[in-house]
Amino acid sequence: MNITTFAKRLCLLVPLLLSPAAFAAEMMPSPPQLAAKSYVLMDAASGNVLVENNGDQRLPPASLTKLMTAYIATLEIRRGQIGENDPVTVSENAWRTGGSRMFIKVGSQVTVSDLLHGIIIQSGNDASVALSEHIAGSEDAFADLMNKTVTDLGMSNTHFMNPTGLPNPEHYSSAHDMAILARAIIHEDPAHYAIYSQKEFFWNGIKQPNRNLLLWRDKTVDGLKTGHTDEAGYCMVSSAVRDGQRLIAVVFGTNSEVARAAETQKLLTYGFRFFETQTFYQKGTELAQAPVWKGTTSQVKAGLAEDLTMTLPKGQLKKLAASMTMNPQLTAPIAKGDVIGKVEVKLEDKVVHSADLIALDAVEEGGIFRRMWDSIRLFFYGLFN
Repeated sequence: MNITTFAKRLCLLVPLLLSPAAFAAEMMPSPPQLAAKSYVLMDAASGNVLVENNGDQRLPPASLTKLMTAYIATLEIRRGQIGENDPVTVSENAWRTGGSRMFIKVGSQVTVSDLLHGIIIQSGNDASVALSEHIAGSEDAFADLMNKTVTDLGMSNTHFMNPTGLPNPEHYSSAHDMAILARAIIHEDPAHYAIYSQKEFFWNGIKQPNRNLLLWRDKTVDGLKTGHTDEAGYCMVSSAVRDGQRLIAVVFGTNSEVARAAETQKLLTYGFRFFETQTFYQKGTELAQAPVWKGTTSQVKAGLAEDLTMTLPKGQLKKLAASMTMNPQLTAPIAKGDVIGKVEVKLEDKVVHSADLIALDAVEEGGIFRRMWDSIRLFFYGLFN
């Protein structure tokens, strides 16, 4: 496909992130105002924030903290550092941890898998401490691991002091950061994500329900986690899928269990009603070929490093135009992944998003005669261009 053909196709199919602010006044009602301290609605595919209020405000996350505890545990499982059937001996420290509990017994052995279920479904503080000690040796060491992962995920307004969410002045997060974490959980490990949709878990003769009321009220909801302390209020991170579109809703600081579910439902309803998301090209797909000088080949395949995904108010795709440009005089050697061009998407005369085009393959430097010949060609090319 040549560059001109690609540009024409991209005008019809431009799949990039857009800010809803450019369209909101003309096409859609204002987002709902929630009875919450902070909230965010994010599209899971693109990571585009559709609605937010105080989304970056640092607030106590309560048991939403356990999303990070569970995320790290599943990372360790996937890396082969721990096994799902590994026995974990429950310490007295874990057994004595207050707040919501799985009711594990001191000195008993519980599998990693059961503890993971106890954390996610029952919100067990005792389970969270037991698993953190198994992974890192102590709660403090695990908190260090949590904060390293915070940095890796780009959660810029989060700092953890423990794996439970029990109050600490230096323990905080934000609605935006929790949406980022939820997105990572959903995309990176679908098998373990299925646990978040389970409505109850039976352990030690006690059956405890998942506190996410939306699992019972809305069949499209399949996660994630609730939290509550007197300081934090009632918090929730939820996700739902309708017609292939997944949204993530986060609310901090509502005044009741019923309110956090109702306010979350408002966000999800608004997002699904007024926005649409589509992925047109996956990362690594060849979109064009660019000329290369002094290489073993005369062209290099161009594509994108990330999926080309668009989230925007419904019906707005036809108003977009896009163009693609290549860096002038690409010269070998070119490494796979090098930036070799750019795609720009415009609404009228305003650039609303841009993305780098990268080389999908490496191009090695050509032989001496090829380099000499291309040097001559470039000399005359420069004279006439």
